[in-house]
Amino acid sequence: MRRIRKIPEISIGMVGHIAHGKTTLTRALTGKLTLSHSEELKRGITIRLGYANFVIRKCEKCDEYTTEETCPKCGGKTIPVKRVFIIDAPGHETLMATMIAASSIIDAAVLVIAANEPCPQPQTKEHLKALEIAGIKNIIIVQNKIDTVSKERAIENYKEIKNFVKGTIAENAPIIPISAQRGINIDVLLKYLDEIPVPKRDLTKDPIFLIARSFDVNKPGTKLEELKGGVLGGALIQGKLKVGEEIDILPGIKRENEYKPIKTKIASLSLGKEIYPGESAGIETELDPFLTKSDKLAGNVAGRNLPPVWNHIKVEVHLLEKIVGAREEMNVEPIKMHEPLMINAWTAKSLGIVKSLGKLVEMDLKIPICISKGEKIIISRKIGQKWRLIGYGIIK
Repeated sequence: MRRIRKIPEISIGMVGHIAHGKTTLTRALTGKLTLSHSEELKRGITIRLGYANFVIRKCEKCDEYTTEETCPKCGGKTIPVKRVFIIDAPGHETLMATMIAASSIIDAAVLVIAANEPCPQPQTKEHLKALEIAGIKNIIIVQNKIDTVSKERAIENYKEIKNFVKGTIAENAPIIPISAQRGINIDVLLKYLDEIPVPKRDLTKDPIFLIARSFDVNKPGTKLEELKGGVLGGALIQGKLKVGEEIDILPGIKRENEYKPIKTKIASLSLGKEIYPGESAGIETELDPFLTKSDKLAGNVAGRNLPPVWNHIKVEVHLLEKIVGAREEMNVEPIKMHEPLMINAWTAKSLGIVKSLGKLVEMDLKIPICISKGEKIIISRKIGQKWRLIGYGIIK
């Protein structure tokens, strides 16, 4: 796709319960299937964050919204109005930590709810709560699979959705009935996406790139002189990066029970010569691809003059009343001494062991995290065999 630079850009999270149609909708909007890992293709769900982007276009004659250069309604010429970066997050309950991490790198969200199942499903609840915690106020609800249900069921499901979002951050969110499979009402969704305000971007700050994936893109048997460096996938949240610049990666890689920072250069960028805040991109580096294969650097942060690395954190904790994601209603119990808790910080995941309780909760981390003071982290507790969202904390 040819890069169109001088149009507004936003980053959107595609969230919702498993098999409600997030990946199909992403494909309908972008023409790209975000399932890329062989296990993902086999199982038909998004195991790791998938990335895609597209340009919203508007017909000069009839104001029809489309992603095509020619208007499907009148055949007129269309003009680009906004670029949208989609992060397609997994909805399977054992993969919730990955989705919650995605809430750190999105400006708005599309919450996909299937009309052929009762609303809410467990992960629909959990995703909405994660968006509330992250402060994502721009939400569009897509009522998907309307082609598979009767008119009466579609209306009933609409009422279920309205009841579910009442009193939440999504109470006044538009609800758009669509069929992602058949491309019905995609133009209406594009119109609402175009109306989402673009956050102010600060290009003067030091760049911070959140790494959600890392790859070795070389095929077995590639000649030494043709090898490409390791690739980082993720999103830039501030500053800008360009080809040829040197970047640091923190916390880095583990060597002899200690994490060592990494320095490398940007060899190429998937979006051209530069990337800007809010953009999801791939960064080819000069790193040995062994260091980046199989998401070895996922959860790290890349850039310059990066935030501190924490092995021990002090957190102002905000617990929820009810555990999110469980089928049965359960109250959230207070945090206990020596309790292990799952911590999601930007795209990083770590295990925190509680060492001190009080106004601030102190934890030792099994894996260090790189994050700024004042940022929110997600806190989950193991209930049965699954980690369940119980609240959030602010790094102090």
